[in-house]
Amino acid sequence: MSSGLKISPQLRRKIDRELDLREEILWIGQPEPSLMILTGGTIAIALFAVPWTAFSVFWMWAALGFQVPDLSRGFQPQYLFAMFGLPFFLIGIGMLLSPFWSWRQAFQTVYIITNQRAITFEGAGKTVIRSYYPQQFNNLYRKEGNNGIGDVIIAAETTRDSDGDRQRRELGFFNIRDPKEVEAILQNLYKSNKT
Repeated sequence: MSSGLKISPQLRRKIDRELDLREEILWIGQPEPSLMILTGGTIAIALFAVPWTAFSVFWMWAALGFQVPDLSRGFQPQYLFAMFGLPFFLIGIGMLLSPFWSWRQAFQTVYIITNQRAITFEGAGKTVIRSYYPQQFNNLYRKEGNNGIGDVIIAAETTRDSDGDRQRRELGFFNIRDPKEVEAILQNLYKSNKT
């Protein structure tokens, strides 16, 4: 496997178990961690978390009467009332840390192309493993940024949300270096399995 990858031993074992003895790895990669942080959703969540967290701190401070609790007088009822703001504060901290969670997710994701299929491994504990076979590569396309990093979209799934509206989700390799090279490997695999 490539020496530049940071794959946990636990995820490495899952990869080894998944691959068949006849499978030869043609390419292996991971998402670029810095770009996982800069996704629109992550930034929006972190920005929303700033006023959320600030308001929860203000609310708890106001519930305490804008003073530091004096525990020498025992537990006062307003302390309990202030503690109702604690879950909102913790949610705010979790949202503020969303760039960190996205960055961490990059190291728990591995993309592999073998001589038989393309595979995504997402997550270290409970890992989601998706296999894509050459017959699925006929609608393959890529999105590439000016920095040479991009996505190779292999498939898409359509689901319905709680309102019944259709949601389309792209599947494939995201935020990878050299997406053009990866697309070419997948196209060659498609052509070689077509004949």
